[in-house]
Amino acid sequence: MIPIGLALAPPGPEASNAIDVLVGQVRDAAAAGVGSVWMGQQYDLDALTALAALAVHVPGIGLGTAVTVTHSRHPITMSSQAQTVQAASGGRLTLGLGVLHRRPVARRFGIDLDGPATYMREYLRALQPLLRDGTVVFEGDMITADTSGFSGHVAGSTPPVVLVAALGTAMLRVAGELADGTVTWMAGLRTVGSHIVPAITAAAAGGGAAAPQVVVSLPVCVTDHPEQARRRAAAHLACYADLPSYQAMFDQEGVVNPAEVAIIGDERHLEAQLRRLADAGATRFIANPTGITTPAERDRTLQALGGLAG
Repeated sequence: MIPIGLALAPPGPEASNAIDVLVGQVRDAAAAGVGSVWMGQQYDLDALTALAALAVHVPGIGLGTAVTVTHSRHPITMSSQAQTVQAASGGRLTLGLGVLHRRPVARRFGIDLDGPATYMREYLRALQPLLRDGTVVFEGDMITADTSGFSGHVAGSTPPVVLVAALGTAMLRVAGELADGTVTWMAGLRTVGSHIVPAITAAAAGGGAAAPQVVVSLPVCVTDHPEQARRRAAAHLACYADLPSYQAMFDQEGVVNPAEVAIIGDERHLEAQLRRLADAGATRFIANPTGITTPAERDRTLQALGGLAG
């Protein structure tokens, strides 16, 4: 079985303390036997800062961002944060990076982002030397990074695995050539096997890199009432149907409703689907039960994931 991780549920503003809630989730995941936990970046809790805190509270479990966005952090700042998490965690971080979709970038950050793949290519060319060597001198068309005269290395850190959220061919080429692989969200079995794995593998081979990681993240609910769970999933995931990059992926997958890519069923169904993903070329899996499970189903899902991971 491929390594299995859990996407953490972001605490809402009603929580008394967001970090305390996350510590509880991570301790539950570790107790169940899940090998890693992952956080995405929104507009409230900072994912990398939270992972540094979680690293101290819960030793041993792997930590990842899936994903933290690049627009709000210059590569020098991203390197400083990532290396700090590495030092705090003893090298347990997997750094998943991604660009936001064009409309949210313009609305939230006031950035008109043309050429996202070109932007990510320059971002990685600035970031990777910092993570690896602690220094960079890079000037591109979209990004400049120069640490001349200063050390960019954080004592106690090691270069983390770097993944890029990639769906299109151009971004998969960047991920294969300049990162350690890709982390996907809502990419179904057919898309993983026929598009993502071949494209990123070819890009990595062309650049002389090792076989890339393909980390697949999907909504998961282990339940005896799949129809009810599918209705919840359809409502929770409907927003992805309005995003062009996801819609293109759903078309390739041959689904109409985004909820159709979710893994919903009993323990045997979950195991069968994970084995099919592994056969298609996925190297790691992140289960995300947020928004589609009842509390009892979430507990059951976590125990099923831990059992398979074990």
